[in-house]
Amino acid sequence: MRSSLSADWDFEREIRSILLRFVAFAILLANLFLGGDAGVEGTHFAVIICYLVISIASVMGARFLPGRSWLKTLFVVLDALLVALILYAHILGGPVTENHNVTTTSLVVAFILLNHVGLKLDRRLVLVFSGIVLFAWIGMLAVTAARHHTADAVSFIAYFFNQDLGLTVSYGFTAFAIYLLAKDHDKTRKEALLADRRRLNLSRFFSPLVVADLQEGSSALELERRNAVIMFVDLRDFTSFAETAPARELATVLAQYRHLVSGIIFDHGGTVDKFIGDGVMAVFGQPTAMKDDADRALACALDLVDALSDWKQQNLVDGYPALSAGIGLHYGSVVGGVLDSGCHSEFTVIGDAVNVAQRLEALTKTLSSPLVVSSALVKQLRKPAPSALWTVQNDVVLAGRRLPIDIWYLQHEADGSITSDEAGEPGGAKTPPQRSSLQSSPFAAPDVGIG
Repeated sequence: MRSSLSADWDFEREIRSILLRFVAFAILLANLFLGGDAGVEGTHFAVIICYLVISIASVMGARFLPGRSWLKTLFVVLDALLVALILYAHILGGPVTENHNVTTTSLVVAFILLNHVGLKLDRRLVLVFSGIVLFAWIGMLAVTAARHHTADAVSFIAYFFNQDLGLTVSYGFTAFAIYLLAKDHDKTRKEALLADRRRLNLSRFFSPLVVADLQEGSSALELERRNAVIMFVDLRDFTSFAETAPARELATVLAQYRHLVSGIIFDHGGTVDKFIGDGVMAVFGQPTAMKDDADRALACALDLVDALSDWKQQNLVDGYPALSAGIGLHYGSVVGGVLDSGCHSEFTVIGDAVNVAQRLEALTKTLSSPLVVSSALVKQLRKPAPSALWTVQNDVVLAGRRLPIDIWYLQHEADGSITSDEAGEPGGAKTPPQRSSLQSSPFAAPDVGIG
C-alpha cells in the first residue's frame, strides 16, 4: 500500500499537470483571437478543439482509469501529433520570414506540453513525445527548404540551417534534460523501493534497532566468528496435526505461533535467523554481540514459556489443537554473516553451538520440559536469573556429539502442569507453579542436585 505522503505527491502532480494543460489551451485560444494565425485559422481552430477533447479525456482517464500505461502513452502520442500539426501549419503556411512570432507561440505550447509529460516522471513517455515532435519538426523544415530552394544543394542546406533549426535543437536539449531528470527520478525511486523491500525483509527477522544498524553499515554482514546465544523453538506433535488439518486452520495456527514467538524475540533484542516449518531459530548476538546477550536470551525464553502456555490454553477455547512447545538455549562460538551459496545468499550463523541448541530443544520432549538451557549459557549471566523450579543434570550426552554437556531444565510443562515426579499419587492435585514466587534456583545455588 502506498503511503499517504506518496498519494499527496501524486495528487499535487496531477493538479500541476491539469494547470499546464489549461495554460497551453489558453495560449492557443488567445493566439487565435488575437489574429496570429493568418491563413491557417481553420487548422488552428481544429487543433484547439482536438486539444480540448484530448485534455478532457486525459484528465478523466487519469481520474477513473489510473495505472493504465497504454492509456498514458496514447494521450502523449496525441499531444505530440497536435504539436506537430501546429508547427506544420505555421511552417508550411508560407515562406519562412525573419518574423518568428507565430513560431514562438507554437514553441511555447510545445515546451509546455513537454513539461506536462515531464511531470509524469516517466522517461519512456518523454522519449515518445519529444521523438515524435522533433522528427516531425525536422521533417517539416526539410520539406519547407526543399519547396522554396530547389535550385541547388547549397541553397537547400543554407536555408535548412536557419533560426528555426536552432529552435529545434534547443527544444531537443530541453527534452534531453527532462529525460535525464526522469531517468534520475526513476533510479532514485527504484533504489527507494529496493531499500524499502530490504528493510521489510530485514524487519521480518530483526528488531527495528538491528535493522537500522544493518542499513547504516555493511560490516555486520561479513562472515566473522563471534560468541552468540542460539535459541530453537519447536512445536510438539505439529507434524501429526499438519497431516490432517485443513489448510486454512494449519495456516492460522502457524501464523499465530510465528507472530507470537518472533514478537517476543524482537522485544528482547534477538533476531529470527529462520523459520523451519513449526520451528524457529533465533540468535542473540547477531549481527553484533552484546554483554547481556545471555540475560536477554534467558528472559526471552522464560517469557516464551508463559506466552506459549497461554496460547495453548487459548487454542483450546478457540477449538484449535493445544500444542506444547520446547525451547533449547545454548551459548557458544559461531560463524555469522552472509553465507553465499551461489544462487541464494543467507544471513545466518553456523557452528557447533547451533547444533547443541537444536539438540537441547529436542531434549525437552524427553525430559517433558518446556525449556532446556546449557551450563555454558548460565556462566555468561551477568545478573541473577529469575527464580524458577529448575533441575540440574550433569554429563548429558547429546545425539551426534562426543562430549557430554551440563544442562538446566524446567521441571514443568509449558501448560503449567507438574511433571510425573512431582505429581504424587495418581489423581492427586496439581498446582501450577508461579515462577516469581519460587526461591530455589540452580543459578543462585549451583550445588542443587537433580530433583
